[in-house]
Amino acid sequence: MSAKRPSSPENVSRVYTVSQAERLRDLCGPHHRNLALLETRLKQHGLRAESQGGGIRLDGTEEGVSIAEAALAEFERRLRNGSEPTEMELDGALQAALSPSQSFNALKGLRKPVTAMTRGQARYIELLSQPDNALVFGVGPAGTGKTFLAVATGVAELQAGLRQRLIVTRPAVEAGEKLGFLPGTLEEKVDPYMLPIWDSLRELMGQEQMERRMLRGEIEVAPIAFMRGRTLKNAFVIVDEAQNTTVAQMKMVLTRLGRDSRMVVTGDPDQVDLPGSQASGLKHALKILDHVEGIVTHRLTAADVVRHGLVSRIIDAYAAAGES
Repeated sequence: MSAKRPSSPENVSRVYTVSQAERLRDLCGPHHRNLALLETRLKQHGLRAESQGGGIRLDGTEEGVSIAEAALAEFERRLRNGSEPTEMELDGALQAALSPSQSFNALKGLRKPVTAMTRGQARYIELLSQPDNALVFGVGPAGTGKTFLAVATGVAELQAGLRQRLIVTRPAVEAGEKLGFLPGTLEEKVDPYMLPIWDSLRELMGQEQMERRMLRGEIEVAPIAFMRGRTLKNAFVIVDEAQNTTVAQMKMVLTRLGRDSRMVVTGDPDQVDLPGSQASGLKHALKILDHVEGIVTHRLTAADVVRHGLVSRIIDAYAAAGES
């Protein structure tokens, strides 16, 4: 690891003890990469972290060492609950340590627990987990987890028996939703536009269970056009890529909500792909439904974008080279 930092009156040194050698390896990461990430994130506190005996020695300011201890404790808790020992998970643990007043609860009942990586995600999960929130708008840029966390909540409610069905719908703008003009079966026509949803479902519940529940009609993934004329009862409904719905489509799908159902609408109002000058149904709904009782809106930002650790290092390298 890094060279030892010269001691000073302002600095402290403590050892974070880890009882299991395997857990210590997971906390440190390959080639101590996780410790290097911790140092980078807390460099303003002069933090140095190195594996030492049965623990991790932390040197730096009192505040920096305390934050590092809290982050390692949260990271270790996540690992015990089944999370992977990745840099992204450590970043999420650090966010939790930096936000002690914000609850970072995990969504359970899934193939692996899903825990927030940012403060914005933590608040989003809180809102999604409250059954009284019958309609939740989750908006923000790509990479913030707005759709994945919505799907994870829907899967968790399905697994727990709180809902009988999970329905995910999104506009197929590229095909103008005139899917009848495309070759192949309905599944073949729909799949290119629904692939991100299938990927999320496979990750959250596994291929076998996903297929079994689909065959029983408990999971449905379809374009918005297929929602017309229906009442969606006892279901967890997700409207994805909602910025590409028209005003009429948005009104239609919102009014499909039936008894004992919940709906989550996700999208990025700044990335509308509708042809011509058509108004975005998401933008319109956010404006007119702002103060309607039972509807909540959560806005994720660029600060909630979760990237692979390598991407962060690539961005840092370009920044160091003076390139945007």
